[in-house]
Amino acid sequence: MKTFKILAAGKALALVLVAGPAIAATAAAPTAPAGPPPGAYVMDKAHTSVTFRVSHMGFSRYTARFASVDGRLKFDPAKPSAMAVEATIDPQSLALNAPPAGFHDQLMGKSFFDAGVFKTITFKSTKVQVTGKTTAKVTGDFTLHGVTKPVTLDVTYNGGYPANAMDPGGARVGFSAHGVLKRSAFGMGFGVPAAGSTMGVGDDVEVMIETEFSSKAPPPPAKK
Repeated sequence: MKTFKILAAGKALALVLVAGPAIAATAAAPTAPAGPPPGAYVMDKAHTSVTFRVSHMGFSRYTARFASVDGRLKFDPAKPSAMAVEATIDPQSLALNAPPAGFHDQLMGKSFFDAGVFKTITFKSTKVQVTGKTTAKVTGDFTLHGVTKPVTLDVTYNGGYPANAMDPGGARVGFSAHGVLKRSAFGMGFGVPAAGSTMGVGDDVEVMIETEFSSKAPPPPAKK
């Protein structure tokens, strides 16, 4: 009988040693936080960038970005295909890396953006095709240089959270997007290389977007 009790106690101890940590971990597991709610979101300009690259004579991909971008998002995590986004870019805000004298003015002139006439670049989504758990193809009407054509972006949803005490912007969501368009299709064919040549500025423009949206506008920056 004594031997039986010792064996029984040993088995009980083994059970505690094996199962105890798992039971404790289960009991202590935190509740998964709620996701960002559906609704209207505004672009967080401080956490948004629109960058593009274009071939420069085949030697490199010239890279620049726009500093002034604004937009809004209709967010619905339960129905991603029903989501919609709009964005507006000021072409005059084109930021260049160490440009030679007069280069920005040249790009704003009639041969390229003609920004004095065409004062905004816009995108308004018309279709969201879900391609994965966090990915989609977003097609929209893209207006550049006064020409509007459909453009499709490959978009990745990077996550989000509901309103909380740490974020004055309320609920927040983030996305990355990528696409390619031909500038000549929008009446900006100046300098495109002849067929079979790379001597010029490429026709294909690669666009990269990083952006966040919040459920309410972030507070304005503090005055100096």
